[in-house]
Amino acid sequence: MDEENKLQIPIVKLGNQGLKVSKLGFGCMSLTGVYNAPVPEEEGITIIKYAFVENYDNFVALKQLPREQVQVATKFGIAGVGPNRRLIVKGNPEYVRSCCEASLKRLDVDYIDLYYQHRVDTSVPIEETMGELKKLVEEGKIKYIGLSEASPDTIRRAHAVHPISALQMEWSLWSRDIQEEIVPLCRELGIGIVPYGPLGGGFFGGKAVVESLPEKSLLVTHPRFLGENLNKNKVIYDRVEILATKHQCSPAQLALAWVLQQGDDVVPIPGTTKIKNLDSNIYAMKVTLTEEELKETCDAVPIEEVAGDRTYEAIRNSSWKFANTPPKDSN
Repeated sequence: MDEENKLQIPIVKLGNQGLKVSKLGFGCMSLTGVYNAPVPEEEGITIIKYAFVENYDNFVALKQLPREQVQVATKFGIAGVGPNRRLIVKGNPEYVRSCCEASLKRLDVDYIDLYYQHRVDTSVPIEETMGELKKLVEEGKIKYIGLSEASPDTIRRAHAVHPISALQMEWSLWSRDIQEEIVPLCRELGIGIVPYGPLGGGFFGGKAVVESLPEKSLLVTHPRFLGENLNKNKVIYDRVEILATKHQCSPAQLALAWVLQQGDDVVPIPGTTKIKNLDSNIYAMKVTLTEEELKETCDAVPIEEVAGDRTYEAIRNSSWKFANTPPKDSN
């Protein structure tokens, strides 16, 4: 992107503990081959560097960048997949510490800016997990604590042990189940919201609609991208595309603009393997929607018409609706 037309991404606060990040983050999972073919290491590094030059400073990965100028976020909690294809989730103190130490070594950094519990271990009281995270903060190994896919009860109990700066949750035009209870709770407690999947796994960017899914993409098993569900959901894409034309933008830009404008405390982290998509995401910030237009965009995607569950069957039981933990005195 040429300097003359470069759009400055604003810096916003996440939570009340001092964390400041770019309003638009960069989710690096796409680079690992989850949604597309794996990206060669040098190509991935080029994309991350480009994102940095374009004023992104909130990364879910790091290497070869000025450490003091980026905010690094990473996670712990998912320890593998069991024989029943269910996620193995761990949150005991020993595991928390070992994961943090391993991440520091792999990333070759002295501290992690934002450390998330990726999924909640429902066999361990959240107070025990948070207690170890609090120690890591006191030791300077992490600066801020985040949760992902946590239930309201877990969020409140965790926040009582040490303030949570950010909650990472799926939030997009077709995944809005956090709006009724979790979003108000975050605002009550002063917790920033980091939407992952703001483009619906690339659906609003045209994946499986105007471009085919890569053969090895995990999305080929996603309920909303399967068979008749996909055919039904293509109607939703068509509606968004018509609205996008009205706003002189792409469907992906309209979908991302809708998420961006849900509040100053909302920092989505779309991922991509293409520099042209990075530029497109940045310019979603120029799509300004009135309250009426926000509602019109939302109404184009009636939740009751979205076909298929929002997540994979194998990890459904690890989502926020099932993420309560035992009382802290249960052990």
